[in-house]
Amino acid sequence: MKLLHLDSSVLGPHSVSRQVSAAIVDRLRQTTPNLDIAYRDLTATPLGHLTGLHLAAGQGAPPDASLREDIAAGQAMLDEFLAADIVVIGAPMYNFTIPSQLKAWIDRILVAGKTFKYGAQGVEGLAGNKRVIVAVSRGGHYGPDTPMAALEHLETYLRSVFSFIGISNPEFISADGIQIGPEHREKAVAGALRAASDLAA
Repeated sequence: MKLLHLDSSVLGPHSVSRQVSAAIVDRLRQTTPNLDIAYRDLTATPLGHLTGLHLAAGQGAPPDASLREDIAAGQAMLDEFLAADIVVIGAPMYNFTIPSQLKAWIDRILVAGKTFKYGAQGVEGLAGNKRVIVAVSRGGHYGPDTPMAALEHLETYLRSVFSFIGISNPEFISADGIQIGPEHREKAVAGALRAASDLAA
């Protein structure tokens, strides 16, 4: 069984989402025999954001020489995603949504004919055989019953993305309110780590 582990926080060792995503992977390593783990730090080796030249190459035009390495990297990440049985993503909230580095990765895995297709009944997801677990960190509280709920565009966006490609039940483990104060941060991190350690195999 193959697991793909992605981190997208720019905070390195100070990142809560990295801490929680690592705990999730550790839990799965303990409970899943012969787990083959691949790791990507999307901030250490970031993909370029999509341009018109990327889209032209995707439609069959000869790739611009300046983009060949980036297009090859994007293809490698798509192949890695397609090969994975489990995907664990560290996703901090930046300005109400995901980091741009994670968006660049998503732009390389949402590919018609690979992870979804259009048919007579509309869109059909082609990646529904994967388990996706997301470690979320947020500075405040954005739950459905909070005043900030309308500004939550991280979990809602990722649920939509994965549903579009056939993954209808992604799992989320969240550490919320980590910027409110030290006590809030400690409690939020402890709760997320506890949820990671209790994660079903």
